[in-house]
Amino acid sequence: MIEQAELLWRRIIAKGTGANADFEVALNLQSGASDKDFQSVENQLGVTLPEEMKAMYRVHNGQAWNIGVAPFVRNLTLSPLDQVKENWVFLQEEFDPDDMEPEIDDDAIKPVLWSPKWIPIAENGGGDYLCLDTDPSSSGTVGQVLYFWHDWGHRSVEAAGLFEFIQKCMEEDEDDAT
Repeated sequence: MIEQAELLWRRIIAKGTGANADFEVALNLQSGASDKDFQSVENQLGVTLPEEMKAMYRVHNGQAWNIGVAPFVRNLTLSPLDQVKENWVFLQEEFDPDDMEPEIDDDAIKPVLWSPKWIPIAENGGGDYLCLDTDPSSSGTVGQVLYFWHDWGHRSVEAAGLFEFIQKCMEEDEDDAT
């Protein structure tokens, strides 16, 4: 699985470098995460991290965010594991669903606006998070990818797993270029 993660990172970097020679530097990628790092996240969140996530993070432990950092896919920056924990705590404490109604048209997701079993691995800087679902409904898949929109109750599965999601994003970029 680590080989597939390394290949995806190379594809992300190669694609971005084709448009901007400084893309790899602008990603501000961190060195890979350790088993101790994964254990810390699992202990705090009370989840088992999906293997695809671990593989991606073994290569690069997310991106250090600063002004001008390039998104790794779409408009998303990949949060380092320490930031994943901080974002999860923030969402646990701050998310107030009282003003929203769930719009869940996908039976693979449990009918909730936020679940403590969602892992917020990436963000767009506007309060929205890309999450991995570790507690899907009976028709879902552990590790399925969904968006948590801070101001919209829509929840749907974007991909069955992180690798599929990244591949889908890469293909969207290719389709947009043609």
